[in-house]
Amino acid sequence: MSKFEFKLPDIGEGVTEGEIVSWLVQEGDAVAENQDMVEVMTDKATVTIGAPRSGKIVDRRFKVGDTVPVGEVLVVLDLNGGAAQAPQPAPAAKKPAEAPAPAATAVGDIRETLPGMPEPKAAAPAPRNDHPTSERPLAAPATRKLARELGIDLRSVQPSGSGGRVTREDVERHAASARAPEAEAPAPSPVPAPEPVRPVARGPVEERVPIRGLRKRIYENMARSKHTAAHFNYIDECNVEALVQLRERTKPYAERAGVKLTFLPFIVKAVVAALKKHPRLNALVDDTSHEIVFRKNYDIGIAAATDNGLMVPVVRDADRLSILELAREIDRLGTVARSGKIQKEDLGGSSFTVSSLGKLGGLMAPPIINYPEVGIMGVHAIKRKPVVKGDQIVIGEVMLLSFSFDHRLIDGDVGAVFAQEIIGYLEDPDRLLVEMS
Repeated sequence: MSKFEFKLPDIGEGVTEGEIVSWLVQEGDAVAENQDMVEVMTDKATVTIGAPRSGKIVDRRFKVGDTVPVGEVLVVLDLNGGAAQAPQPAPAAKKPAEAPAPAATAVGDIRETLPGMPEPKAAAPAPRNDHPTSERPLAAPATRKLARELGIDLRSVQPSGSGGRVTREDVERHAASARAPEAEAPAPSPVPAPEPVRPVARGPVEERVPIRGLRKRIYENMARSKHTAAHFNYIDECNVEALVQLRERTKPYAERAGVKLTFLPFIVKAVVAALKKHPRLNALVDDTSHEIVFRKNYDIGIAAATDNGLMVPVVRDADRLSILELAREIDRLGTVARSGKIQKEDLGGSSFTVSSLGKLGGLMAPPIINYPEVGIMGVHAIKRKPVVKGDQIVIGEVMLLSFSFDHRLIDGDVGAVFAQEIIGYLEDPDRLLVEMS
């Protein structure tokens, strides 16, 4: 047997480890050279790694969910175990079937008793009166106890307490008035107590799922950002009526070019213009060396919601792209991110991030900084609201913007001036087009 130990290669700049997302081959499988073998997720992207040579899988060193350092042996192949000739394209190996997880209930398991408590005993039904005074009488616990001891149905007792409450005296008075006729009447046959109600057997009340894959990266990165950067927030609104009109005028040009024109390309242009005037915001923090790293390129991260979680693909050199080129690139990045086919070149290395909630904008949602950046902007829905123009109140197109800055490096007045610069461009987009480089 000629063994070959295949080590996890360097799969991206700055990547030191990867998480096993899924194995596409089993131990004992024969594989052809370059056949897809394993999916590995890094901080930047999910990549599929192929077999380095033809052979047979004899040892998979890690299981799904394990983190593998770069340079660690990932899999061992027997080079004499595979077909000598170049094989035909092999069908994709099936992923190992996983046992179905127990279904989680949406509401939870509501039980009659708690662990360690005795089973509840069913109370014997109290005798009914033919003329009840109230279907849900008010009474203190001691009064109810006395009524049970005397065999009296509280619903047949005339209340005299405040708010229609049945008092102890009411119960005793009712018992005294009922004794004489009851003495002449034959004793009623005892009513057998019903069987105690047993709790109904229910399914599992919870499901535990490992935090792995993209969600694990989000889990770690959000915690690191929140616990490292000293967040301070700035929220303001801007009347984007002129921007709405500009977009409507330019949409036909975009449609003829086959481009879907949203507000986001204009917003990115406003951010870039403001970053050029305030370069301290186009920066990263290096906490290891206690340095601030000023970026010369304007690579803008665009937070995108996917079925697997939040991703931040990056528009490279946003300052060099036209509005239509920005629209086309933003649409491309969103499509590949949602499809799960995004490449590592489209992730990482941003210097400032824009997070848009679109129509779900709400009133206020300060975003968490995309660490190690020093600032992020959240874009909320445009709503028609009253605004003041001169001395008149008119209906405006109002959009809320929420900013988060790392207060260790960005002072409050610096962040506020930067935010107002962006708002100025969005409220007067003609100025944005005139100043665009």
